[in-house]
Amino acid sequence: MTGEIAQSAEVEAIGSDATLLLVDDDAPFLRRLGRAMEARGFEVEIAESVAEGLAKAHARTPKYAVVDMRLQDGNGLDVIEAIRERRGDTRIIVLTGYGNIATAVTAVKLGAIDYLAKPADADEVFAALTRKPGERAEVPENPMSADRVRWEHIQRVYEMCERNVSETARRLNMHRRTLQRILAKRAPR
Repeated sequence: MTGEIAQSAEVEAIGSDATLLLVDDDAPFLRRLGRAMEARGFEVEIAESVAEGLAKAHARTPKYAVVDMRLQDGNGLDVIEAIRERRGDTRIIVLTGYGNIATAVTAVKLGAIDYLAKPADADEVFAALTRKPGERAEVPENPMSADRVRWEHIQRVYEMCERNVSETARRLNMHRRTLQRILAKRAPR
């Protein structure tokens, strides 16, 4: 009985339009998240690339979307922009393993309502999608490490230089190859 009550509360939080587009190039993660979101009452569409995400967004613009930032064929921000052009009330979450402040700001400017770093579980994604306007996310318990602060600064400069590696390396007084290695890695905790 408690499971039924929890499920009806989840369906109520979603609303009448339960369309959800998940865009991520990590196929196993995408399938797991898709099943978990279906169990919570969403009508899930999945896409593994920017091109597939754009096609599905144009065919049926969803009420909810979870979009990975970096995909094999491009940037997930393109999918966010396309969804936002077609439907202004879509609740979009950016999900990425390469989290940084600069891309979070860009995603929010394009219309994302939240930004989650991988690995995020289905409960975190659901909470972010169904959070009411004005409701605040919980503050993380642990502050950023020194490595993470350095990573954030590098990413901020990289975004300011319009993702130009050579210009970023020059501004940071860093060797270009060193910068490329740093950019290829996931964000430190």
